[in-house]
Amino acid sequence: MIPQSRRHMLQSASCGFGYLALNGLLGQQSLRANPANLAARIPRIPARAERVIFLCMSGGPAQVDTFDYKPQTGKKEHPGSVFDFNQHGESGLWISELFPETAKHADKLCLLNGMHCDTGIHAQSFLQLHTGERLRERPSFGAWVGYGLGTENQNLPGFISLNTSRPSVYGSAFLPPVYQGTPIGVNGEDMSKATLPNIAGNHLAASAKRKQLDLIQSLNAGHLLERPGDQNLESVIQTMELGFRMQTEAPGLLDLSTEPKEILERYRVGMGTKTRIGTCRPSDFGRQCLLARRFAEAGVRFIEVTHGSWDQHKRHRDDLQANCEMVDAPIAALLEDLDNRGLLDTTLVVWGGEFGRPGLKPNDKKNETGHNPAGFTFWLAGGGVKPGFVYGATDPTGARAVEGRMHFRDLHATILHALGLPANDLTYHHNGRNHRLTGPEGGRVVTDIFA
Repeated sequence: MIPQSRRHMLQSASCGFGYLALNGLLGQQSLRANPANLAARIPRIPARAERVIFLCMSGGPAQVDTFDYKPQTGKKEHPGSVFDFNQHGESGLWISELFPETAKHADKLCLLNGMHCDTGIHAQSFLQLHTGERLRERPSFGAWVGYGLGTENQNLPGFISLNTSRPSVYGSAFLPPVYQGTPIGVNGEDMSKATLPNIAGNHLAASAKRKQLDLIQSLNAGHLLERPGDQNLESVIQTMELGFRMQTEAPGLLDLSTEPKEILERYRVGMGTKTRIGTCRPSDFGRQCLLARRFAEAGVRFIEVTHGSWDQHKRHRDDLQANCEMVDAPIAALLEDLDNRGLLDTTLVVWGGEFGRPGLKPNDKKNETGHNPAGFTFWLAGGGVKPGFVYGATDPTGARAVEGRMHFRDLHATILHALGLPANDLTYHHNGRNHRLTGPEGGRVVTDIFA
């Protein structure tokens, strides 16, 4: 008998045998220092949350007109909130009139009013919010979470990015590609038509597709035997398997026709939003929030929901009001549903954008605002944070964070800590050194916000 190499044996054996060999190889990956798979992993420290829903307000919401109340001092030129604020809930949180539905959940919110970052340039600050770096390509926050914890559902990705803007904010960079975000919809696309085209197709029966994939994977397994430790190849294998498994579960999650009419109405799915400046187009944001709840229920670890643009310059009052009225009811519906379904305690909801905006002067006829990276607001809900709580503060004009200051690095560190990941020790070796989301400086875990 002519001796056969393991590679030749895998190539010539049945597809099923190659698949078994593949499973054996992949089963060992979780033992490596830098695992390249989505298997669920045990948190390294006690965890308060199991997953994150990031409500990304692209463009920079004006903090003094939403969640950072700054009453006028009586001086004509003194900036402050130009919309009315009221106290809500037993906690008495001050929330703008622009968020009447979200305000009903004031006792669930933890306001971070001392946020700050490094730059007022949109692209750079948006990148820093998502990756910790503002100039270089780095793994997205969601990719780091997937690397640290994997996914709770092996038929779905660990990270999904809805209404996404650009690959730089959901990519995995030097982390294995299996951790990058799976985009559904692009900025401006009708989310009712957004899907996962690469898993669609009924031209073959599932059994035939499985045989095709088994053949390819048996060849990949042979390559992997000759290239041990090749994480790019490992990620290709993992991604192809995940894509096949997603065919059975993802389409059903994207189909909202199974949702009761009452739920669709609360999220305002497909409904125009009537505002004092007219009727806005049907809210894709509501559809995103409902999809986020469904993906969270199904075990996805990190879901990003995007609304933009909050880049209000010349029509600040009108455009801010329109944006708030499009996101207010869906956010309230999401918080209510997560709470009613027992998911809020283990889901950390994060709201915010890449920076804030300076307050308008009382008699400002131009109705214009700029960018303010020196002080702005995020809020968190669920995931073990203190409900009805305010941490940090800006100065009397809202221009600069002066108390409880939190940089994006600190926000990242605190969220990772809530997930049971030691933020400054979650590293990946690349190009001769260890990298981390919180960068060389490291991030400070703000334990004061946890219950």
